[in-house]
Amino acid sequence: MAYTTINKSGDYFNTKLYTGDQTSSSHSITGVGFAPDFVWIKDRQDTSQHTLTDKVRGATKTIASDSTDAESTSTEHLQSFDSDGFTVGQNNRVNQQGVNNVSWNWKANGAGSANTDGSINSTVSANTTSGFSIVSYTGNAVAGATIGHGLGVVPKMIITKKLNGAPNWAVYHAGLGNASKYLELNLTSAEQTDSAVWDGANPTASLFYVGSDNKPNGSGGNYIAYCFAEKAGYSKFGTYRGNVTTDNTFIYTGFAPAFWMMKNIDDPTNWMMFDSKRRAFNETQGYPINANESNAEDGGATGYNYDFLSNGIKLRGSNNNFSKDNDYIYMAFAAAPLVGSNGVTAKAR
Repeated sequence: MAYTTINKSGDYFNTKLYTGDQTSSSHSITGVGFAPDFVWIKDRQDTSQHTLTDKVRGATKTIASDSTDAESTSTEHLQSFDSDGFTVGQNNRVNQQGVNNVSWNWKANGAGSANTDGSINSTVSANTTSGFSIVSYTGNAVAGATIGHGLGVVPKMIITKKLNGAPNWAVYHAGLGNASKYLELNLTSAEQTDSAVWDGANPTASLFYVGSDNKPNGSGGNYIAYCFAEKAGYSKFGTYRGNVTTDNTFIYTGFAPAFWMMKNIDDPTNWMMFDSKRRAFNETQGYPINANESNAEDGGATGYNYDFLSNGIKLRGSNNNFSKDNDYIYMAFAAAPLVGSNGVTAKAR
């Protein structure tokens, strides 16, 4: 079988670093390598909220992973999704003069289309090749409600936020092992148990379930969901256990990671995000950005020792934040998956 790289910078996911420039009313960020449909931005140097924007809701609509705040609208955050990146306004949160920022970018399928697979109708932008969809819907507070996600395979991770209210974020992850369990992206909390969140039911190849809980399904609530399915050689949603030793755990992904987010599910800890652009070389300390905090990039004196290898992640040292003798869930992406001539995704470089 012949394999070809889709795009050296990645057709489906890429991390883009940029420096703020307020010399004009708009700052165009290029070099993402594709037209992104979901952009997650964080100021690396200052205390500033995360900025999450997607094409289904629209470029000026913002939510923050570190906050329960309802969706806000501003032309000074993300102004447009462009063919090779995006454009930001003058707000310091995304474009403070001279300040370093990171953006993580995913490709879905544009502004989306109607999906009537579930008991709740949804608007879905789905990329079935990369296993990522953006889903908007209106809640009804009915237990056992279902929502179409458009992926055609079972998602391993679902992240939801109410847009017109302020409950916590809700996260489904297959690694929790029980559909009555969930995590909260804006908090450090360990796994929680409540069947009213995901109705105690695992998602299917076409639907995900919600209960009557307000986090994913309040009556009249507007919601956004980011759904991720695993694709061999490109994405991985799994679990690992730390061992608090110098020669720590190896996490097999089957590709060289470009992005890694993890969470301790046994103890209250941060949602830590690492990528290969902010730390380009192994054998140097890496510093996370925490999804649940507005803090600057964690540049503490101890740092985090880990290696992004050709087939996974090797934890080094005994830092309790990501290698304690506890269970962790994670999500990881490669920059450039390989697709065979028969359309099957293979190992990424």
